[in-house]
Amino acid sequence: MTTHEFTPTAPAAEVSLPSRPARSPLAALHASRWAPLPVLLAGVFMVVLDFFIVNVALPSIQSGLHASGSSIEFVTAGYALTSAVFLISGARLGDRLGRRRMFCAGLALFTLASGACGIAGTAGELVAARLVQGVAGAMLMPNVLAVIGVTYTGEDRVKALSWYGLAMGLAAVSGQLIGGLLVQWNPAGLGWRSCFLINLPIGAVALALAPRLIRESHEPNARRVDWIGTALVTTGLTAIVFPLVEGRQHGWPLWTWISLGAAPLLLGSFAAHQRRLARGDGREPLLDLSLFKQRAFTGGLLAQLVFWSGQASFFLVLALYMQEGRGLSPLDAGLVFTVLAISYLAASMRAPALAVRHGRRVLTAAALTLAAGHLTLLAGVAAIGVHGSVAVLVPGLLLIGAGMGLRIAPLATIIMSTMRPEQAGAAAGALSTFQNIGNAIGVAVIGVVFYGALHSGFAVALELSEATLAAILISVAALTRLLPARVRS
Repeated sequence: MTTHEFTPTAPAAEVSLPSRPARSPLAALHASRWAPLPVLLAGVFMVVLDFFIVNVALPSIQSGLHASGSSIEFVTAGYALTSAVFLISGARLGDRLGRRRMFCAGLALFTLASGACGIAGTAGELVAARLVQGVAGAMLMPNVLAVIGVTYTGEDRVKALSWYGLAMGLAAVSGQLIGGLLVQWNPAGLGWRSCFLINLPIGAVALALAPRLIRESHEPNARRVDWIGTALVTTGLTAIVFPLVEGRQHGWPLWTWISLGAAPLLLGSFAAHQRRLARGDGREPLLDLSLFKQRAFTGGLLAQLVFWSGQASFFLVLALYMQEGRGLSPLDAGLVFTVLAISYLAASMRAPALAVRHGRRVLTAAALTLAAGHLTLLAGVAAIGVHGSVAVLVPGLLLIGAGMGLRIAPLATIIMSTMRPEQAGAAAGALSTFQNIGNAIGVAVIGVVFYGALHSGFAVALELSEATLAAILISVAALTRLLPARVRS
């Protein structure tokens, strides 16, 4: 082998190639396909967190604002109500006006409304600000799913949706703990107000990054928004959700039954109106009814509705049992939820791979694990009442957390994997709407069970609630059979 020597004829400095200008950290981040995801998930986390964080803060809010029981209940119920009834509209507006634009508008409004909640001087002001928060969340949430749907494909979409489910679930299971910490630590003397003001720095940073990192997208064939359909579906959903939330505490007066009776007529009118638009008159239907021809979509919506009816309601009644029944402080009650959060996180890490390998069987196992967790928790509460060690509740909480972790991300992944990119907005809006309707209906139904048995004590009330929740989760396992067997790339 012959070797060749190289003798430089000029100083190294003279023959070196021009160096490339160093990229700024923001430019490097922008070049990554994953750059939009943390910003999107920050919005998701705030919206879901605010549904749960107030549970441990409600007693402090009531005493601080001298609020009535009805006003305090609507701090939670109003948020769920406006979120549910405006979600489809938020998705369709994103298709027409731009999904990034609607995400940013919702994020900005949510951040401002959080500030208004934090400085509210009366219960009325707080409730009004919470209603606005719900509207802002409805603008933001479906457009997160829609942006993910058009930004990622194949395995990347599965990963992104898994992170979406993880962020949503972590916000739900950690809300009680974060709220308890803030109320207990009382930063800057803000007390319960800090539960809302914590959103301001998060929202500000996400809002600054969103226009730079998220690519704008539209539905190419989007036409005029169907405002008549928006009014009909909003009125119809309000006619269901509002009496279910408010009826129990008012003794189910006549107006609640009239409202519930009118709901099918209003939603039937909405469906007929959508069919007319689908036949073509120059306007775009608010909801693409052709989606319901797909068994995966229809079955997924039913599973979403029933599954989420057992989530927010569970957190609410367990918080009441811990604080009002056992006399725990907000922080101590929040710490109990860390058991659930740990098993949720562990299961969530394995859920995406399990869903790809086993498909809907993971969802069936998750629902049955959740049902077993509720029955185990029921047995624990029956054994200790309101005086024994909370350690007895740990096995049930671990099972519930694991079941949630295995269920939330794969459910969204399997449903959205069947959608074409142009269907992303409509499908995401319907999916998020059914989630929030499930939350509102679940709180109302389990509230009837819990408060109806409260005369026998907090332990008995929670036991009956847990039995109902177990039955709900068993029905979710049955609905899973309507979903496709595998995740579609």
